[in-house]
Formats: sequence, structure tokens, C-alpha cells
Amino acid sequence: MSTALHQVRAARFAQRKRVNVVATTLAMAAMAFGLVWLFWILWETFRLGIGGMTFATLTQMTPPPNEVGGLANAIYGSFLMVMLATFVGTPIGIMAGIYLAEFDSKSWLASLVRFVNDILLSAPSIIVGLFVYAVVVSRFKSFSGYAGVMALSLIVIPVVIRTTENMLQLVPSGLREAAYALGAPKWKVILSITLKSARAGVITGVLLAVARIAGETAPLLFTALSNQFWTSSLSEPMASLPVTIFKFAMSPYENWQQLAWAGVFLITMAVLGLNILARVLTRTKA
Repeated sequence: MSTALHQVRAARFAQRKRVNVVATTLAMAAMAFGLVWLFWILWETFRLGIGGMTFATLTQMTPPPNEVGGLANAIYGSFLMVMLATFVGTPIGIMAGIYLAEFDSKSWLASLVRFVNDILLSAPSIIVGLFVYAVVVSRFKSFSGYAGVMALSLIVIPVVIRTTENMLQLVPSGLREAAYALGAPKWKVILSITLKSARAGVITGVLLAVARIAGETAPLLFTALSNQFWTSSLSEPMASLPVTIFKFAMSPYENWQQLAWAGVFLITMAVLGLNILARVLTRTKA
């Protein structure tokens, strides 16, 4: 009897081992498949983009066809709109995340906020651009940097809300109870205990939101449009790297195509740097 039982156990162990080998092999193959495409994209971006990186690329305006120029106005426009959208969307997202995690996590209003937030997270960015176009651009009869900032802010907010709520929920409740036992008010507990404990995760969410909006093209096509010249006024159409890349890459002119690859290189390096920074912050917290 014991011999038969031993044989059954050995057979089951051998079967589990075979399944484990097959699953591990498939997982490694999937990882290798993804890494091959990732490194291929990075290599092509570096190979084609580094050739267009000159001093003029960073200092001159977008040129006419077949003339020397750069991406200075597009770089400035992207930086300005992304930074302003981050400054607008981050406080709203953090406060909404604090409300959902600390004040009212189970009411109908919290459920409604989460539902709407999930819709915004999964909605294509072009829908956000069309919404801002209908609400702002068509009403004021002009494309503008302000409309671009509004569209990018609507993309930042749901990402920050979800990250803030999740990070605050990971903070042990014992920390809150200890602070309450010492007589600390709720706002003090949130600022000094829970939010401080989840700081690295919240910052990571903000950086990932910035990385996401840095390459958004569709919302800016319907809001900020573009501008061939330098402008620091947000009330006018404003150039941006994603829109300039889209326009130049579709053109038949060699100098525009080269500048498009230079813009792709700049955005890729910026997004890669933000993602690495986010990983470092997460690892430091762990």
C-alpha cells in the first residue's frame, strides 16, 4: 500500500515539475520577446535620433522645409504645458486620493468617484482632447496653451488619485491609531503620518503621470494645436514636441524627418529617466 502511494506521489511530483518547466519556459520566452522589441525600439531611437541632436536643435525654431532649424519652441512649449498640467493636476489628485482613503472610503460618493476615475483612466486621450475642444476651444474660438494644459491635467488627475489612494491604504492602521491615542487631530495624522509614510509611492505616481502626458499628441492636436514660432503666451497656439514629431514625421522633407527623430530621442530619454527615477524611489521605500 505504501509503495503504491509512493508511486502516485512521485508521479504527481513529476507532473508538477514538467508543468513548472513548461510555464517557466513560456514566461522566459515572453519576457525575452518583450525585451527584444524594447531594446530594438531604444536602439533605433538612439541611432536615428542622435544624428539630429545638434546645438541648433536645442536653440533654433522649427524651420521651413529644407532649411536649418531646431525644436526650441516645441521643447519650451512641451515643458511649460507638462509642468503646468502637473502643478494643476497633482494637488487635485492627491486631495481626492486622501479623501477616498482617509475620510470616506465606503460611501456612495466614494464609489462614484472611483467609478468616474476608472473611466478617465481607461478613456483614450483623444476623447479628453475632444472634450476640452468642445468646452474651451470652440467656445473661445481659438486654440491655446491653456486648453492644452487643461487637457493634460485631466490625464494627470486620475493617475495621481489611484496611486495616492492605493499608497495610503498600504499604511498600517496602527500608525494612525497610535497618533490618535497621543491626541493628534486627523489633519495632522494625515500630513505627518500617513502621507509622509506613503510619500515615495505618491511621488512615483506623479512621475509616472508626467511620463504619460509628456508624449501625448491627440489632446494637444485639438487644444494647443502648434506654432512654428516662439511664444510664451498660453493664450495663443503653442508648439509641443509630440505634435511637432507627428507633423514632421509625416512630411517628405529630410530635415523635418531628422528633427522628428531628434524629438523622439528627447522624449524617450526624458520618459526613460522619469521611469528610472520612479523605480529608484519605489526601491528606496521598500
